[in-house]
Amino acid sequence: MAIRVAQLGTGNCGSLTLRHLVEDPRFDLVGVWVSTPEKVGKDAGALASTCASVEQIRTMEIADYATYDGATVMFDVMGFGKPVGELPFLYQPGMLSAAWGVGIRQLAAGLGVEIDEIRDSVEQEAAPEDFDVAVGTIEKGTVAAVRFQIEGMAAGRPVIVVEHITRLRGDLRPDWAQPAQPGGSYRVEITGEPSYVMDICPTSRNGDHNYAAILAAAGRIVNAIPDVVAAAPGIRTTLDLPLVTGTGVYR
Repeated sequence: MAIRVAQLGTGNCGSLTLRHLVEDPRFDLVGVWVSTPEKVGKDAGALASTCASVEQIRTMEIADYATYDGATVMFDVMGFGKPVGELPFLYQPGMLSAAWGVGIRQLAAGLGVEIDEIRDSVEQEAAPEDFDVAVGTIEKGTVAAVRFQIEGMAAGRPVIVVEHITRLRGDLRPDWAQPAQPGGSYRVEITGEPSYVMDICPTSRNGDHNYAAILAAAGRIVNAIPDVVAAAPGIRTTLDLPLVTGTGVYR
């Protein structure tokens, strides 16, 4: 059942909320109060041209992994240092979609969108010369940068997109997206009305951007434990749990 709403005022902010209330099926707009005589008696739709909307959500990791010291992840999972065209386990058909598909479907569920298909793609870039990184030597001609993306499709359009751009040197593939800080950052792009771009730049007193990003992921998991324990039995997702606020971590 739609929520019955009456709005007071149609000024700068009010006209924007009105646009949403007119088009959003969750609400039943039953009245509008206005303060200027020329607006009296006008239809709410005339007081509002378009509705706030979301067309696409894109999340991105843009990082330099030269300092990442996990050899198994670097060589066997991501394929760095391997011949271009030799696809490791992660890039085999369907694996990216399987790995990130759950998150894509969860975001879509939060938007009320049904995903028809999840598809993925991979690009590799060769090292222009031999150079050393934390896990060893990357030889000339082997993989030194990779870009992959996973797209959640609805009605033939990519609605939820996860994109990873991973370099072992900052000068590789300058045409790919660049981080907001040296080394790496995370980006959320929401295309719609209005559109947003938000960059998250992890840092740490105890390590670089790669360490900080892993620490942030670990903190999210640990801080969710109290809410998971308090929840009813069964599998629970972010959509089922309250906002994880990090209660108790202030020092």
